[in-house]
Amino acid sequence: MPSETLWEIAKAEVEKRGSGGGEGDGVEIGEKSVFFIGSKNGGKTTIILRCLDRDEPPKPTLALEYTYGRRTKGHNIPKDIAHFWELGGGTSLLDLISIPITSDTLRTFSIVLVLDLSKPNDLWPTMENLLQAMKSHVDKMIMKLGKTNSKAASEMRQRIWSNMQKDHPDRELVDPFLIPLVIIGSKYDIFQDFDSEKRKVICKTLRFVAHYYGASLMFTSKSEALLLKIRGVINQLAFGIDRSKSICVDQNKPLFITAGLDSLSQIGSPPVPDNDIGKLHARSPMELWKKVYERVFPPKSINTLKDTKDPARDPQYAEREVDEMRMQKDQHHHIILNSYDSSTEGLVDMELEQYKRSSSKSWKQIELDS
Repeated sequence: MPSETLWEIAKAEVEKRGSGGGEGDGVEIGEKSVFFIGSKNGGKTTIILRCLDRDEPPKPTLALEYTYGRRTKGHNIPKDIAHFWELGGGTSLLDLISIPITSDTLRTFSIVLVLDLSKPNDLWPTMENLLQAMKSHVDKMIMKLGKTNSKAASEMRQRIWSNMQKDHPDRELVDPFLIPLVIIGSKYDIFQDFDSEKRKVICKTLRFVAHYYGASLMFTSKSEALLLKIRGVINQLAFGIDRSKSICVDQNKPLFITAGLDSLSQIGSPPVPDNDIGKLHARSPMELWKKVYERVFPPKSINTLKDTKDPARDPQYAEREVDEMRMQKDQHHHIILNSYDSSTEGLVDMELEQYKRSSSKSWKQIELDS
């Protein structure tokens, strides 16, 4: 039997790839994307560099940054490609979430939320703002996907439940993200020196949030052993390798809980005295945990979306020509604003008074509801 020519082998390989199909009607299995969001200066870049084996000092992330990694599967087999996106600025640039995650790319994405454990007063506002913005956008994209590819959208909704056993007692009590989610608590080396009761509140709260959203939860620091564990988790998201089933729920050790392995009974009730829990009025379990957490760690900033300085004025990114033009524009705008006559003040006062009345009504309603 005559041996195949090189051309025939290449042709057969191309046909094999073309007919092999992909999960979810056309998604290329070899390419996945991981989107890092979280606390400003929380260590997102450090984790990405460690996962990619890049020995270089991390630089501040200005807005939205992209890099990629490759992994060889075997001889004559195309390399897997992983796309890494990172959102900088903490919660100040939420609008940029919509750039990488579209209805076309949604099925390839996983989310990694990195939270700075050394700043517990900022932890809940950061987590809440980022998760709400991400969940809202993902829900919109899957609805858009469903209009063009209902089968793919249905498969995504079904697949997200695969991490939880069918007989898990909490299946009716949780609301998993529609794409894989990992929550990483960074700077554990600082956190481990906190008072034990404070560590208990943070650990139990993060366990509840992670379990509710169907997420994995783990703590890390500069420790090589912990970074290797995190690298394994990220590689699972990026390249589809087998996921770890190890678990550690001891609050005196770095938490490591894979999605679907925790339970509300193991987490327990919010850490608050029994005689106080009845005084807390909440409309959902998530709101109850938030109130308990913020009693111990009240948020420092009321408006967490504006606690980041303007990147355009950061001397680190100074460019003389651009900065001079910006200064001219600012001066021009200042002149225009100062040129308004006093006739506009009456209109502003009317709008402000109307806003105050509306705000007063809404706050009274909130008090009644709670």
